[in-house]
Amino acid sequence: MLAALILASVIAAAPHRQGPLYRPRRIPPVLTAAGSDDGVWHALGAFVAGAPPLLVTTFHPDPGNPLAIAYVAWIDHARTGLALYPGLYEPPGASPRGPAQIPSGERWRLVAAFNGGFKYGHGADGGFSVDGHTYVWLRRGLGTLIGYRDGGVDIVSWRGGPTPGPEVAFARQNLPLIVQGARPSPTIGNGWEWGATLGGATAVWRTGIGVDRRGNLIYAAAPAQTAAGLADILIRAGAVRAIELDINPQWPTFNVYVHRHGLQPSMFVPNYQQSAARYLAPDTRDFFAVYRRTSGEPAVVPFR
Repeated sequence: MLAALILASVIAAAPHRQGPLYRPRRIPPVLTAAGSDDGVWHALGAFVAGAPPLLVTTFHPDPGNPLAIAYVAWIDHARTGLALYPGLYEPPGASPRGPAQIPSGERWRLVAAFNGGFKYGHGADGGFSVDGHTYVWLRRGLGTLIGYRDGGVDIVSWRGGPTPGPEVAFARQNLPLIVQGARPSPTIGNGWEWGATLGGATAVWRTGIGVDRRGNLIYAAAPAQTAAGLADILIRAGAVRAIELDINPQWPTFNVYVHRHGLQPSMFVPNYQQSAARYLAPDTRDFFAVYRRTSGEPAVVPFR
């Protein structure tokens, strides 16, 4: 499946000065009989400054469920810019809302797009801020994906006030950290803390986003996962801090884009309830976009 895929507000400061080329290590296989490709990283997207901006892999994370597959993407922070966009309805009451899709003026350098966090109004509302507009106040102690105006990204337990400082390009919160110090949250076993699931099931489709020791992002999605299972996947992939993103079968999305005679999207994370064209038309939910980092582009372009 992976081999077939490979064949088949913007933070964009000037590219960082590149040191020796870094690639994450192969994710150690959990099932030794799963196949030689389990956990092996593959490059996607046009090279930036001599290296791919995006690596993807799949592996079997659960010995008790050999049919479950984890989908993991590693995003090079030095070669990409990240953007957060409000959807048509999430967060509610957002103004200005923007196009709720990938802006047409940015698609020429689009690498990937992935789902945001929980819907609002479910009792677990986290803050949401883009380009100086704080649509939902930030809450202390919640896990927060932050994009800085200098191009850096991080995932932290928020210790600031209800609005971020001017150095922050965007901030999206979703529950407490699921991974901290390369370990699962101490409350990882509290199923109620990690989101309402369809039918009250414990193991469902879950997605999350982490940061590694070098400041690169790691996205993960997998079916039939508890919160503990998702945390283990992110840690195996190299995350030292992470938050859970959206859960349940309808929402997991990680789409990648090839630029060959026009923009060609494909789905890295399979989801029959969505399509590869998601985020190329207005979508109801907030989402993130990953762009090739280029010099000369504005530091923040949230709604163009």
